[in-house]
Amino acid sequence: MRDRANWLVWAQFLLLALLLLPGDPLWGATWITVVAVLLALVGAGLATAGVVALGRDLVPWVAPKPDAPLRTGGIYRWTRNPIYLGILIGAAGWVLWRGRIELVVIWVLLVAVLVTKAHVEQRRLIDAYGDEYREYAARTPLLLFARGIR
Repeated sequence: MRDRANWLVWAQFLLLALLLLPGDPLWGATWITVVAVLLALVGAGLATAGVVALGRDLVPWVAPKPDAPLRTGGIYRWTRNPIYLGILIGAAGWVLWRGRIELVVIWVLLVAVLVTKAHVEQRRLIDAYGDEYREYAARTPLLLFARGIR
């Protein structure tokens, strides 16, 4: 699929790969490990729920799969982007556990890329679903907050 905005997909995967940079942690304590694991589990659960709900209609690109129905139930009732939200929460747990300043910077860049990607995708979803998506967006946050189209 040719869409100029698909560079966001490649940026997302690059940043996720950069989270694996080696290095000794600058901090560490049992409570940090516990919080990090909890964040990772919550993130993995959200992302998995989003993937399962989309099933065969899951695509990495910014435009939805042609003829796929708009998902508004299940996890999509609470957030329009459970996969992105799960990635961000899980990655936050990873960064906290790894304890590296450069990973914090990479995570912030990942936030910027995924929020931008979510906004671009919502334009593609408006094109695909029109008023049905607008009504869904009015009642459901983009990630955790920000209902409506912006």
